[in-house]
Amino acid sequence: MSVFFSDDSLRVMYRGGRGDATARPRAAPRKRHWWRWILAGAGLLVVLAVLATGLFVKLQSALPPLALPAGRASAPADPLTGRWTVATGSRAGFRVPENAMGFSNVVVGRTDGIRGTLLISGDRLLSATLRVRLTTMKINGKAQPQFAASLGTRRDPVATFTLTRPVTLGATFAGGSAVTLTATGQLAMHQISRPVTFTLSARRDGAALQAAGSIPVAFSRWRIREPRGLGFLGSLAGNGVAEFLIILQHSGATGAAG
Repeated sequence: MSVFFSDDSLRVMYRGGRGDATARPRAAPRKRHWWRWILAGAGLLVVLAVLATGLFVKLQSALPPLALPAGRASAPADPLTGRWTVATGSRAGFRVPENAMGFSNVVVGRTDGIRGTLLISGDRLLSATLRVRLTTMKINGKAQPQFAASLGTRRDPVATFTLTRPVTLGATFAGGSAVTLTATGQLAMHQISRPVTFTLSARRDGAALQAAGSIPVAFSRWRIREPRGLGFLGSLAGNGVAEFLIILQHSGATGAAG
């Protein structure tokens, strides 16, 4: 049996009890997923950027802390009493922990722009003044304007340490042995002076005196702000150390540190 319905727009035919549409609906258009590829690509770029930053930070070889020169010292020469002046080979600097995208490292600055004098009588260090020219400080061999701005070197280009309490050097130091000492003084920088106490190592080496140590520095005490330009994913710690290695030559039997 066959039944036909027809009009101007539709015809449906049944044959043998089965239906067969003369016009089949079109398949739904396939959804496009291009936006997913864009997101995946962006995520991959972020991962690669993080890894590249981590490798860069980790591969930065931070300079070791300043310390007494390696090797055995020569027998002492020249009298210990008198005025001693900072000589060639002396260095000063700083060390500050940094963090970039979760990776840690240490920022190290160095300069040989250090001057000063010490006054010793017998086995006692009576006075000492050390001056570091901050405008000559370099990081990875280059001057960094953002650090200079943070330290305010335009207004105050020199950091100064002044001993405020005499230090007993001891007989072993006079005889040429290395000793560990505690020093107390005033550290002035960024137009602010604060008391500091720290340990240092010292020894005699022929006609020279050698001393090395580090001074803990909490930046808030000197109102030092974090340098700009590190980016929102990088930051420095709020504290670090000022370090030094000074080589001194005997410059007179009398005098005052200046």
